[in-house]
Amino acid sequence: MTPTSPAYRELGAQLAALTTEAFRPDLAEIDRLPTLDIARLMNTEDRTVPGAVADQLPAIAAAIDAAAERMARGGRLIYAGAGTAGRMGLLDASECPPTFNTAPERVVGLIAGGTAAFVTAVEGAEDRPDLAAEDLARLGVGPDDTVVGVSASGRTPYAVGAVGYARGVGALTVGLSNNANSPLAAAAEHGVEVVVGPELLSGSTRLKAGTAQKLVLNMISTITMIRLGKTYGNLMVDLRASNDKLRARSRRIVSFATGAAADEIESALEATGGEVKPAILMILAGTDAKSAARLLEESNGHLREALKGAD
Repeated sequence: MTPTSPAYRELGAQLAALTTEAFRPDLAEIDRLPTLDIARLMNTEDRTVPGAVADQLPAIAAAIDAAAERMARGGRLIYAGAGTAGRMGLLDASECPPTFNTAPERVVGLIAGGTAAFVTAVEGAEDRPDLAAEDLARLGVGPDDTVVGVSASGRTPYAVGAVGYARGVGALTVGLSNNANSPLAAAAEHGVEVVVGPELLSGSTRLKAGTAQKLVLNMISTITMIRLGKTYGNLMVDLRASNDKLRARSRRIVSFATGAAADEIESALEATGGEVKPAILMILAGTDAKSAARLLEESNGHLREALKGAD
């Protein structure tokens, strides 16, 4: 694509129409301000993001319910994006195994250009919808899976291509963008458009747009896991205790859930190999580790349902 080509002019026109790409003349002297004033400006801008997310809560909730239904059948949650948007997806996916004890393949992040693009830009990768199709085909995406395309502009070919391919094979599709009436939202079954407006620095959608993406992805993964029974109330009962801090946290969670004495908690965790959820069930239901494991299996991992089954 050359500066004189019709495609180049078309791309320029597309970017000019995006609120995330707009220039703000009122900030043209920002580089001359004291550091504290710049920090205050950034903080003021960031305060607008939660409100923009709040405007999209019904759409977000509908997408989560649909995704949770598919994950309950064994499906996966897959994020696909380029640049900052891709990195946000990778970050959210990587936090699910230690937080909710999910298998690494249950929540997956795809970034245009492969994982190397997490730290080094891969030129031209975001312009290739075919690469997104190849990445999803390699994963064997199907009807029980959910694919979330993430793009600040809402026009990134990799993200739009990912959603288009996924919808074609019957997967649930969600398009998360930061501009209204985006091609990404139009391509997906569930469009989530968190319009945060022009950025503090023109051309840097890692700022408010990136923050909005992080907030929404937090909601998608966290609330989906709540729906899958990965929590008991607001306690993370499926966390993976892989270090001393998490082992101490496990004991605190069992204590919050049961009110049991320290020695009873230690005994239950030892019997379950450090697994929090069956330890809680053992204490609250007065059962042994083997029975707790059976009850949880019968309730698909939902602790409240397992407690009912123990009555």
